[in-house]
Amino acid sequence: MNTINAENLHFRDLNDKIKACSGDIVISNCFGQRFIASGRSGINLTINGTPGNALGAYLDGSNITVNGNAQDAVGDTMNDGTIIINGNVGDALGYGMRGGKIYVKGNSGYRTGIHMKEYKEKKPVIIIGGGVGSFLAEYLAGGMIIVLGLNEGKPAAGDFLGTGMHGGKVFIRADKLPDTLPKQVIAAVATDEDKNEMAGNLKEYCTIFNLDFDSLIKDKFFILKPNAKNPYKTLYTHN
Repeated sequence: MNTINAENLHFRDLNDKIKACSGDIVISNCFGQRFIASGRSGINLTINGTPGNALGAYLDGSNITVNGNAQDAVGDTMNDGTIIINGNVGDALGYGMRGGKIYVKGNSGYRTGIHMKEYKEKKPVIIIGGGVGSFLAEYLAGGMIIVLGLNEGKPAAGDFLGTGMHGGKVFIRADKLPDTLPKQVIAAVATDEDKNEMAGNLKEYCTIFNLDFDSLIKDKFFILKPNAKNPYKTLYTHN
């Protein structure tokens, strides 16, 4: 086990220390350092504190657990691996994400899943336990986003869901959706067959955060898909 005290460390110095390690790493006193574990593969990283922007950018097979909140652009252009956040995250979660999983216990900011994509066996997944800000799944080209809306009394998602969406699927646990859905999106109440698509990932999420899967899967979910008549679909997706 490698341990790193990040107190007062410049982000470059912290990342140099991480690069010098292999296997399991624990970082304590993290306070806004950027680009942590950028491009790394083959490590298991636990962060106690609040990592800065672009945590796990270009991640290529490592596992990251944050005991706290995280800032913007977690998993930017992530290729593979798992990021678990035991708190809230900022904007642009999973920007350009093309593989792996990001599981967030709390809330996420604006533009979650923007430009997320998939290719063949690479199908990225984002699950948010709380709510998300506006422009969820903006320009979504592939993968799956699940929003559980477990923040009582607050909407699960903000306005302009799926703006420019041309691939992938979004599941939202809610009684109703905002009235601002764009023409690129078709929304419907998820059937049992639809729910089966997300069941495996949702069960894993519930195990991690100690939630009742059997109860959650029975709740009402909406599924959002791109409009098949969207004339721009073939410009952005592989057929």
